[in-house]
Formats: sequence, structure tokens, C-alpha cells
Amino acid sequence: MPKVSQAHLDARRQQIIDAARARFATHGFARTSMADIVTGSGLSNGAIYRYFTSKEEIVVAVCEQAGDGLPQELTTEAVNGFLEHIRTLARDADHARLVAQIYAEAAVSPPLAALVRDQLAALRAAVAELVLARRGLDRGRDRDRDRDAERVAEAFVALCAGYNQQLAIRGDVDPAPYTAALMAIVEE
Repeated sequence: MPKVSQAHLDARRQQIIDAARARFATHGFARTSMADIVTGSGLSNGAIYRYFTSKEEIVVAVCEQAGDGLPQELTTEAVNGFLEHIRTLARDADHARLVAQIYAEAAVSPPLAALVRDQLAALRAAVAELVLARRGLDRGRDRDRDRDAERVAEAFVALCAGYNQQLAIRGDVDPAPYTAALMAIVEE
């Protein structure tokens, strides 16, 4: 029997994650069964269970693939581009609804909550670095400035999460007011 390549195995695993992501975004975690994921992926039960032993493992795999579209700098153009990226993902891939489902599930699943907390902490740390870079500062040189950058990062991430939630509930939402608010936070 010929050996299956790692690329083939990776592609099948991703096929399962993609099918689950689409179903989770439209039906939520609770209303998605393994049978739904099997149907959506076009694979057999055995193929699904070769990669994942439970729906919870698939949920974690979906969450681990969170995209990183954070801007490289905190300018109005870059921040607006970042929010437009979030808007496009919401429109084209139901990403905002998926994120809303992830947050809701994290509220009742300690392992998922730990993963989401780690991802949010990494995002806040990255934004704090961008804040310091915008101000021409290095981390560690001044504790007060580091704390201020962390405070700004906390608000920045919260406002981005709020924008994502608005997209999930209201549909297509203009990012302009959010860009203005984020820049006001950054420039404070």
C-alpha cells in the first residue's frame, strides 16, 4: 500500500477544519454535530476520527488558526485597512459570526477560554509594541510608558472585538467611526 504524503494528510485535516468553521459560523457549536462536519467535509466518519477524536478538538483546531491581520504600524490608513480586512472576512467567510461563537463557547469551556485568553494576550502585547514604536519608544525603558502602552492596547483590542461583534450581529458595518476611535485611543 502506498504511503500517504504529509501534504495529503495536512490537506485532509484542513478540509475538516474548513467544513467545521463554515458550519460553526452559521449554526453555532451546539447545533453542529460530527455528522454535520462529516457531511460538510465530504469525508467519511473514519477519516474525520483519524484526525480528531471529538468536536471539541475540532473547535480548538479552528481557534488555533486565528488569523493575524494586525497592521504593521498604527497609522489611520493601516488601522482602517485592518478593519476593512475584518469586514471582508465577515462578509466573505462569516468570520465575525465564527468569532462570536468562539467567545460564547469560551465562556463555558475552560480549555477554550485558556486558548482565547492566550491569543488575546498575544494580540494586546503586539499592539502595545506598535504603540511604543509609534511613539519612538522601546519596551522596558520606562515602566510608566510601558503601562500606558498596555492600557492603550487593552482598549484597542476591546474596540476591535466590539467592531467584530457589531459585524456579527448587524451585518456590514462601516469601519470609519471605529478607525477614528482607535486612532483617538492611540494618539491619546
